[in-house]
Amino acid sequence: MSNWRGTTLGDEIDLAYGRALPAHSRHPGVYGVFGSNGLVGTHAEACVDGPGIVVGRKGSVGEIVYSSDAFWPIDTTYYVVNKGDHNWRFLFHLLRHIDLTGLNSHSAVPGLNREDAYSISVSWPSRDEQDDIARVLDSLENGVRLETEALAHAQDLKQAAMRELFMRGLRAEPQKETDLGPIPESWVVEPLRAHHSVASGGTPSRSNPAYWVGGKIPWVKTAEVDYCVIEKTEEHITPAGLAESAAKLLPAGTLLLAMYGQGVTRGRVAILGIDAACNQACAAIRASDDRIEGKYLYHYLVSRYSAIRQLAHGGQQQNLNLDIVRDLPVAFPADKTEQNEIVAILNAIDRKIDLHQQKRAVQEALFKALLHKLMTGEIAVDELDLSALYRAAVISEEATA
Repeated sequence: MSNWRGTTLGDEIDLAYGRALPAHSRHPGVYGVFGSNGLVGTHAEACVDGPGIVVGRKGSVGEIVYSSDAFWPIDTTYYVVNKGDHNWRFLFHLLRHIDLTGLNSHSAVPGLNREDAYSISVSWPSRDEQDDIARVLDSLENGVRLETEALAHAQDLKQAAMRELFMRGLRAEPQKETDLGPIPESWVVEPLRAHHSVASGGTPSRSNPAYWVGGKIPWVKTAEVDYCVIEKTEEHITPAGLAESAAKLLPAGTLLLAMYGQGVTRGRVAILGIDAACNQACAAIRASDDRIEGKYLYHYLVSRYSAIRQLAHGGQQQNLNLDIVRDLPVAFPADKTEQNEIVAILNAIDRKIDLHQQKRAVQEALFKALLHKLMTGEIAVDELDLSALYRAAVISEEATA
């Protein structure tokens, strides 16, 4: 960092006002139209040559968007004027590192004051080092993008596999029509209550510390019911909290279905990997006989997520209830061997999804760490094993292809 010079952001860039372009005045074309929260449309003309950077001025204050081509930034934004022939991708990463989102003005209409941004002190490397830093960070970010695409492909694969497996099965049987749609002829449709007990949990009073302080019993909230095996929980209750509330200790293997939630939570399922209690917004589903494998039911309910959500009723806050859950129709092969084969296929896809989620998380963490270290000069590009970074990017790209 010895050859880096101390300067301010305003010495290196200007933030120029974007130009108004209402939606009714746009003529769809090849040029991106950018607002404070990113791309908002296209237009037949551009007013700024690319490449360039858009900075949110009002609304999504301080958000940074990059355009490789000519573009039109609207009047809720600034666009960057590069005063020193700096590497555009370096500038983009630098502005993300600085994080202008914290520079909201205190006026009635929040916005980004340019003078506040200009006064930020920065250390500035040579153009050659800017090029190197930008190349490394772009490579890492490309790896994140590839893992995100691979994850989306794996999730699409699971959706397609569930539709096929729960409609046609694995035995090439003729199909029969049911209220659930076509299913294999030998399959059975019965309500969930026919082979399972369904109960809700409870929440010990928050006003009694004896129910919570020092608690060791895992207690599940609906937000934690998210297509997973639950191995730990954010909160714990005490034996007194369990004994003196509607909460019940549920054994590992219990399937939980979220009954409340206006967002995406309602209708989600998870399996307990530990003994735990849950709140009253969860339906705890336990087998009363051995007709349906637990993991089969889990995958089946995942496949019925949208249909289950539509069964919710009530006023402004629409929820499921225990009777609705008990009456859920379940289609299943009487042959448990076929159930287990379906589970094996979907488990394999889930492992692929988990792998891409883990790889993306690692690459995001690496990008965040290096963004800070490279932009502060704490580490130099020539101190990195770039071959390892590029090999990882190639492997990710090949896996996505």
